[in-house]
Amino acid sequence: MSKISILVGALLGSTAVIGWSMACAWAADDQYMTDAKAYIAKVTAPVTTWDGPTTGPKAQGKRLIVYASADQRNGGASGVGDGAQEAAKALGWDFRILDGQGSVPGRTSALTQAIALKPDGIILGTIDAAEQAPIIEQAIAAGIKVVGWHSGGAPGKIDAVPGVFTNITTDPNEVAKSSGLYAVVDSGGTAGVILFTDSIYAIATAKTNAEKTAVEGCSGCKVLEVIDTPIGDLANRMGQLTTSLLAKYGKAWTYSIGVNDLYFDFSAPSLQSAGIDPATGYPRQIAAGDGSVPAFQRIRQQQYQIATVAEPLHLHGWETIDEMNRALAGAPPSGYVAPPHLFIKANIDNDGGDQNTFDPGNGFREQYKKIWGVQ
Repeated sequence: MSKISILVGALLGSTAVIGWSMACAWAADDQYMTDAKAYIAKVTAPVTTWDGPTTGPKAQGKRLIVYASADQRNGGASGVGDGAQEAAKALGWDFRILDGQGSVPGRTSALTQAIALKPDGIILGTIDAAEQAPIIEQAIAAGIKVVGWHSGGAPGKIDAVPGVFTNITTDPNEVAKSSGLYAVVDSGGTAGVILFTDSIYAIATAKTNAEKTAVEGCSGCKVLEVIDTPIGDLANRMGQLTTSLLAKYGKAWTYSIGVNDLYFDFSAPSLQSAGIDPATGYPRQIAAGDGSVPAFQRIRQQQYQIATVAEPLHLHGWETIDEMNRALAGAPPSGYVAPPHLFIKANIDNDGGDQNTFDPGNGFREQYKKIWGVQ
C-alpha cells in the first residue's frame, strides 16, 4: 500500500472520528435543550394541588412572635412577614416586625431588640444565620425558639447555627436551575450571561453556583462574569455597574440573572440611556427570587425583566408560623419544601400574579388551619 493511500485512509478516518464527535455533541446539545424545555414547562404550570403537610400539632395557645427582617425594602422579606402576620392572627398570637434596614449592624440591632421583648419565638426574615450566629445563639440559650426564612444555603437544619429549628426556603438549586435554564431556552442555546450575587448570604452563593451550572450545561451559552455586589447598596451601585458592563461586553451580554429582583429595580435608567428597547432589547433580565411587586409589573409591561422565580411569600409566611407551632409543641419540623415556580409573560396573571404576588391556588391557608384546629 502506498504512503498516499495510507495518508488518505488516515485522513478519512480522522474526518469520520471528528464527524462522529460533532454528531455526539449536537445530540447532547439537543437533549439538553429538550430537557430544559420540559423543565421550564413544569415550573411555569399552574399550581393547584397542595403538596405540603397534612398533620401536625394543634395551636399552642397565645404566644408572642417577633419577625426580624433583614431589610423591609426587600419584597421577599416583607412579603413573608405579611404572610406570617396573617397566620399568627389566625392562631390568636401577638406578632411584631422589626426591620434590620439592610445592614449588618441593623440586623444585629433588630435581633437584640427582639430578644429584649422576651418573645416565645423569633423568625429570621432572610437574616443569614451564620452572619448573626452569636446573637441568635444568645436567643436560643434564653429559651426562644428560632425559625429561619432564607437564613441558610438550603432548607432544613443550618450547620452554622444548629439550634435554629429549621430554615424555610424553596430549594435554591432548583430556583437557580429554573432561572438559568430559562436563559438557555429563551436564547435558543446562545445566552451570554452575567450573574449578580451577594456572597454575604449563603443562599445567594448557592443560587449563583447552580445558575452557572445550568447555563454552562449548554455548549453554546457562556457565563461572562459573576458580579458580587451588596444587596443593601444596590441603589447606589447598580446604575454605574450596568453602564460599565455594557461598555465592557457590548452585544455579547444578552442575559442577566440576579439572585433576587432587587438588582433590576435600579438597572433600567442605564439601559434606557444606552438606547436598549425595554421589550425586545438585550440584556434580558431574570431573577432567581423573590417575585417582588415591581418585578411582576416589569414582566407584565415588558420593561427589561422577562422572568422571576417567585417565592410563595405568603405561603412561606404561614409555613414559618406552622414550624414555630411545631417547635413550641416539641414536635419535629415538617420538612416541607415548596417547589419553584417561574413567572414569565405568558403566565404572569395566574396563581396570584394578577395581584403582583405568587399566591398558589392550592388552598394552603385552609390546610394549615385544619392542622392547627382553628377556623
